[in-house]
Amino acid sequence: MTAVPELSPEHAHQRTLHGALLIDVREPHERAAGMAEGALGIAKGELEANASAHLPSADRELILICQSGRRSLDAAQALLGLGYPHVSSVHGGTTAWRAAGLPLVQPIQSDDERDFNERYSRHLLLPQVGVAGQQALLGARVLLLGAGGLGSPAAFYLAAAGVGHLRIADDDLVDRSNLHRQILHTDASVGQPKVQSARERLLALNPRLDVDAVQARVTSDNVDALLDGVDVVLDGSDNFPLRYLLNDACIQHRIPLVYGAVERFTGQVSVFDAGRRRGQAPCYRCLFPEPPPPEFAPNCAEAGVLGVLPGMVGLLQATEVLKLLLQIGEPLVGRLLTFDALAMRFREIRLAPDPGCPLCAPDRAFPGYIDYAAFCRSG
Repeated sequence: MTAVPELSPEHAHQRTLHGALLIDVREPHERAAGMAEGALGIAKGELEANASAHLPSADRELILICQSGRRSLDAAQALLGLGYPHVSSVHGGTTAWRAAGLPLVQPIQSDDERDFNERYSRHLLLPQVGVAGQQALLGARVLLLGAGGLGSPAAFYLAAAGVGHLRIADDDLVDRSNLHRQILHTDASVGQPKVQSARERLLALNPRLDVDAVQARVTSDNVDALLDGVDVVLDGSDNFPLRYLLNDACIQHRIPLVYGAVERFTGQVSVFDAGRRRGQAPCYRCLFPEPPPPEFAPNCAEAGVLGVLPGMVGLLQATEVLKLLLQIGEPLVGRLLTFDALAMRFREIRLAPDPGCPLCAPDRAFPGYIDYAAFCRSG
């Protein structure tokens, strides 16, 4: 195998002044941050797939550059194999070019293109996300039930990740006792509706999102409208009636539900996708056929909670939402992940669908919504 010559940035720059063609083989979103002056942008994959469509005669001197010098070296080796004998690579790539103080240019982009390429640059580098995946996130719709302990960190990271449409439902007002864990809100937000405070903070982080703030208690009367057009539901509620309602509605609408709960120093997370996978994936009722007595399931206002714990669980929920939207990895379907903060220990419990479940068993007709408060009082 013929070794590819590696040129210093200064030498490469001098060669371009004498007619060598400099080619930046990075992806367009990488070139958006600046590229060597005079370089022609052709992504490595495109160049290798159809070199003759992009390059002049094989006699032209070609110098390839990428970010660090690795991809350009590989691409130059490929071109040598295709019959281009005068090929070299810039050692250290654009990083070294910039450090040497050589001229850079900014490709012409619209404001939207520049924002996309800069804001999501680290996502775009991931093969599991890339441009197509990031565009899918921008087109996705997520419903967050609750702008409190779980919803706060989850909403922040979903907004930062570029989930384009966030609908947040909560009827509560910000209280000073919320602030040690509900990081969407500030001291200046005390007394404001939580959804209004959440919307302001999320748009300050990522102003190109669509944030639909719904100040309302979620009930059987409005849950169908809230789920309309939604891809994933994130459950940030803190009471059993709402959890059962969400479970039943998500089964009816065939929408995956990302569940989370916290108490004192412990938390748990799972994904219930029984609506789309009848008989294969469990639902919330398969885990809790009946609600526990109130004394065994106090809420945070009664039992307290370590402030960072909802953040940890909410971030796990946000991770599951992104995996579902991107269709990557292995979601927590059929698995309950529990976390003990005092012992710093995770445990996974396998969950099987209940063949007799009144909601998600195969061929079971949807029975309609019930009086969930009464159901939980009788549990």
